[in-house]
Amino acid sequence: MEYKPLTIPKIEWNKKLSTSNFGELIAGPLEPGYGTTLGNALRRVMLAAIEGPAVTSVIIKGAVGQNANNEFATLDGIAEDVLQVLLNIKEIIIKNSTGEPGTMRLHVTGEGVAKVADITADEHLELVNKEHVLAHVAPGGELEIEFFVENGRGYQRAEWPIGEKLQSDNRIFVDSMFSPVRRVEYHIEKTRVGKAIDYDKLTMRITTDGSVLPYDVLDYATSVIRTQLEHFLAAAEIPFNEISEVPAEVVVEVSEAPVAGALPAATAASGAVELYLKPIEELELSVRAHNCLISHGIKRVIDLVNMTEDEVLKIKNFGRKSLREIREVLGGFGLALGMNVKELDLKKMIKEQEDMA
Repeated sequence: MEYKPLTIPKIEWNKKLSTSNFGELIAGPLEPGYGTTLGNALRRVMLAAIEGPAVTSVIIKGAVGQNANNEFATLDGIAEDVLQVLLNIKEIIIKNSTGEPGTMRLHVTGEGVAKVADITADEHLELVNKEHVLAHVAPGGELEIEFFVENGRGYQRAEWPIGEKLQSDNRIFVDSMFSPVRRVEYHIEKTRVGKAIDYDKLTMRITTDGSVLPYDVLDYATSVIRTQLEHFLAAAEIPFNEISEVPAEVVVEVSEAPVAGALPAATAASGAVELYLKPIEELELSVRAHNCLISHGIKRVIDLVNMTEDEVLKIKNFGRKSLREIREVLGGFGLALGMNVKELDLKKMIKEQEDMA
């Protein structure tokens, strides 16, 4: 049977508005009515199904010999009661690079403000909102907390063991909001395709807590929906992508990317061009990403930035999660993949800087 082609939308991100926790996506033109169908499905999955880490239980210790064994207890030398401390703990934003459970510890003595920045976490856990206040400690006071972190989806009620009101280790279980997505909204507008004026244009605005990028949220939600829908196929899939005109692949930009073959102005001005010739250890990548690059012969920063994303993904055992990590790390130095920087130009610039010194 010969099928009619579908209108395949072009996906674009508004790079002027993109930040680490906000993104605006524009998709269009869409077949009539598809804006609401796709926008609502994506929004529901983003709000309910995105994985993330959260504190699920804590052990709180105050002065010597004084432990809190329930959320209604109080601690000497602490301005807040345990319930308020727990509410503050729920607002801790965490990045989990592996998805594995982990622990964090806080120990504050003497007068002061206990903040997220005072927490020591396992290697695979990273704290985002470091200025967030957890408690106020009075002179002579002491606060020690052990946090237990797990990954999950959506909202989870405190999972107290059945039949046990108090725990032998004084652990307190807390409600957990795993989802890193704070808000998703979508708007539908009509757009023209040829003489037809009833096609849709979908605009989605995604706000996260900063632990995950908005376009990663969209990728995850799309994967969830696609995986679920595949099981509804009772026959061979109709190849609409092959019979329809597919737009060029979208390029996601969070900030202005460096021009290929040129050095970022801030990097050149600061004399940081030496970074390109340094080993990739300077980037402090995760062990997995670092080992994959080394095994592929990528030993210097310049070797990495001169690779394209497609070339990086072809490296054995290198997935999109590691690719996102590299994007973020390079972006922190004002660098990007696919820069095509010439080593000869670097050495010339370094010599010029040395002559000017």
